[in-house]
Amino acid sequence: MKSSRLVSIFLRSLLIQASFNFWRMQNLGFVYALIPFIRLLNRDRGRTQELLVRHLQLFNSHPYMTGPILGSVVHIEEENLKKQSIQNEDAGTLKNALCGPYAAIGDSFFWGAYRPLSALAGVLLAVHESVAAPLIAFCMYNSVALWVRWKGFTEGYRLGKMGIDFVRRLDLLGKARKIRWISLSFLALLAAFIASKDVAVPLVPLVRIGMKIGVLFCILLCFWAVKKGVSPAHILYGMVVIVFLLCTVK
Repeated sequence: MKSSRLVSIFLRSLLIQASFNFWRMQNLGFVYALIPFIRLLNRDRGRTQELLVRHLQLFNSHPYMTGPILGSVVHIEEENLKKQSIQNEDAGTLKNALCGPYAAIGDSFFWGAYRPLSALAGVLLAVHESVAAPLIAFCMYNSVALWVRWKGFTEGYRLGKMGIDFVRRLDLLGKARKIRWISLSFLALLAAFIASKDVAVPLVPLVRIGMKIGVLFCILLCFWAVKKGVSPAHILYGMVVIVFLLCTVK
């Protein structure tokens, strides 16, 4: 397949969330990305219909991890086209098998580890009064996300079913654990920097901090009660009573 067509498929994959729906999730976005490949079928109604039926099924994964899946699917479908095979279900089977695990990996690394780290880096720069803080945080996060999407797509297309080796070599779950420790170090640096400033702290912010801690304590108390088997309805009514009593205290 021509490189220009592959680039077109990849660029379309960046919009996979644009047509998200609660019926079949990302299926429309996935098929939209495949349109440059569908054009290779030369208006073969039977093949086009079979491909659309295969890929309009339920699909939901982490948006940044769809690149490796899409690349492998394009590779398999291209092989099917060369073999003149119509009812080959390998692409659909692979897609369904990978979407769940890749979603978990992407959520853990991007949402749970790398995005907080990028935000903390931006906050540290902002505390030092750097006007470039938002731009640096934005570039820091999106450069990695785009690299994973592009490299995953190209490796998936090159290796086909074995494109999973690329994701395995990345070891995103292991990196996520390390990044969380780095984030804690950043938080410690931020706390030390703020504590080193000789600034008078007024009483009102302290009261607000106390209120926030109290809210956090109530949330944790609710989680503890749910874990102990307390009815959510009882927890809700109990919180209403507690808030009412606090409001009546002068």
